Amino acid sequence: MPFYEREDKIIDILIKKQSMSVEEISKELFISMPTVRRDLIKLENKGIIIRTRGGATLKNKSADTKIPWIMRENEQSEAKRIMGKKAAELIKDGDTIMLDATTSSISIIPYLADFHDIIVITSSAKASIMLGNMGIKNISTGGLMIEKSYSFMGDDAERTIKNYNADIVFFSCRSLSLDGYICDNSLEENSLKRAMLNHAKKKVFLCDSSKINRTSLNNLCHISEIDEIICEKEIPENFIKMLKNSYR
Repeated sequence: MPFYEREDKIIDILIKKQSMSVEEISKELFISMPTVRRDLIKLENKGIIIRTRGGATLKNKSADTKIPWIMRENEQSEAKRIMGKKAAELIKDGDTIMLDATTSSISIIPYLADFHDIIVITSSAKASIMLGNMGIKNISTGGLMIEKSYSFMGDDAERTIKNYNADIVFFSCRSLSLDGYICDNSLEENSLKRAMLNHAKKKVFLCDSSKINRTSLNNLCHISEIDEIICEKEIPENFIKMLKNSYR
């Protein structure tokens, strides 16, 4: 098992158990204790875990930390499943769809199997592989890959987006502020999302309820600039009044 696979499995274990000993991880993954110790050193150097006496625990996530994919994927997973199903109801056969690299957007992919002649343009390497395995035509933006998130960004990625026009874009961010600003911590990823928003007829924001009334570093746009917001729960009335159209 290569390190990148062990890395995901160790993080997944620590998400579920909070902390574990080297011996417990070794038994869980059927790998030697020296290998576990080496892997924990690498994960600590990446700022993901804190090594403890004989084991490890996940590091608390700060605002400017690039959160590993496996951790994002496990955040609000049931909410994302609900949002993914709702989002698919907005898609029609023949649509060209843009997906950013957030796990919220990627949660739509399992519900695309029954559509015909759709094309998906995405900045996520993982999404592109998932779509390819499902036999769905897709275009990857390429560009500079962000460590841990398997997403592309930069000028090359933005140039790809600007070459296409989509019927609908699905995107997410880390927070929705009280005054209606959709914001995130990554300026580079927000720049790519802006390009997607500018090249799609319909703009749909996926926002699970844990993100509401929170603020992050960089404003992407105001919700008055988008067409719909999809949440797993009802959103406060003040946000509904700001929207162009509606929420689901």
